[in-house]
Amino acid sequence: MKKYIYLIAHCICLLFLISCTGTGNGGRDAINRVSTNAGSDSIFYAKGFQIETQEEYTLLKIRNPWDTTKLLQTYVLVPQSENLPKNLPEGLLLRTPLQETVCFSSVVCGFLDELNVLNTLTGVAEPQYIDIPFVKDGISTGKIQDIGQASNPNIEKLMLIEPEAIFFNPINNPHTGAFGKLNIPIIYCVEYMENHPLGQTEWIRFIGRLFDQKEWADSLFFATARSYNALKALTASVAHHPSVFTELKYGDFWYMPGGQSYLAHILNDAGADYILKDDLNTGSIPLSFETVLDKAGKAGYWLFKYYSPQEMTYKQLAADFTNYTLFDAYKNRNIYVCNTSKTPYYQELPLHPDWVLKDMIKIFHPEVLPEYRPRYYTKMQAVTPRKPSNIS
Repeated sequence: MKKYIYLIAHCICLLFLISCTGTGNGGRDAINRVSTNAGSDSIFYAKGFQIETQEEYTLLKIRNPWDTTKLLQTYVLVPQSENLPKNLPEGLLLRTPLQETVCFSSVVCGFLDELNVLNTLTGVAEPQYIDIPFVKDGISTGKIQDIGQASNPNIEKLMLIEPEAIFFNPINNPHTGAFGKLNIPIIYCVEYMENHPLGQTEWIRFIGRLFDQKEWADSLFFATARSYNALKALTASVAHHPSVFTELKYGDFWYMPGGQSYLAHILNDAGADYILKDDLNTGSIPLSFETVLDKAGKAGYWLFKYYSPQEMTYKQLAADFTNYTLFDAYKNRNIYVCNTSKTPYYQELPLHPDWVLKDMIKIFHPEVLPEYRPRYYTKMQAVTPRKPSNIS
């Protein structure tokens, strides 16, 4: 039921945004572009997969992100309720809907949650990073097995579980290691390699086909895409694009998203002037502190994420690295932070980049969304707030 409420709310929000703001033809065109042919095999933002629906089967093709001239895998989907066709193309056969699965990724678990198929999970890797009540309860009761680290899973448990498929996120290369020899179908999920925010979201359409949830998965994607593009249209005519930089120094380098990364897309769509907008990298790039200071010293805004039970303050930031105080955003107290220990940022971003975009529009152009209260980012406080004392 909550999924349907979510979809209806998205549609109401979209109608409100279109009727109450001057989106212009460009905004409406962007919205309509992902509405046309909804439910078809057309892919709108994702670059990592293709869908080909035939009369007796469906093909899902995963591109190799490290060698785009090749495929990682082709999956041939045939419903369990149908007889197996005689002349199937080459590929890994999967009978749908999948009923017993193992998942190596919290993001994919989020997709399964949206599709209402978490009940298929028999095992997960690194459950401590999965903030989903169903999964936590399943681990505590033993209905879902903890198979250990994603990089070094418990082979014996996988053999005991015998899932129909393993959702696997290869890092830097497609090698599966020892568990790849278990004769269990491996579903490669490389959604994290998508550089457009809605490209990551569109992977729910891929996952949906594996559970015979084509219509529902498509509707979720198109609702998010329409919402994202409607929000993007709100900043299309803003006169001022404030400069911004992101993240923190880590060790000897400051890792900042490249100019073609998903975060750079969101910053641009929020009406900001990202300091690395002209960079061509899609992932994070290591920069020296001197380089960042040269490019971002005068930037108006500074956004970063951190993980801590304590709220970050300007005093703490300066204590961590005194040269942070050299940035104008520090001097002017114009830093916005996201404490990922208290918000489900990483879990929700792939499915709901429109929620992150809305936060950023509120930061850079608060007049556009005057009543909105940010979900992830808050303005960093000068001091740690005191806990209220108990009054007897």
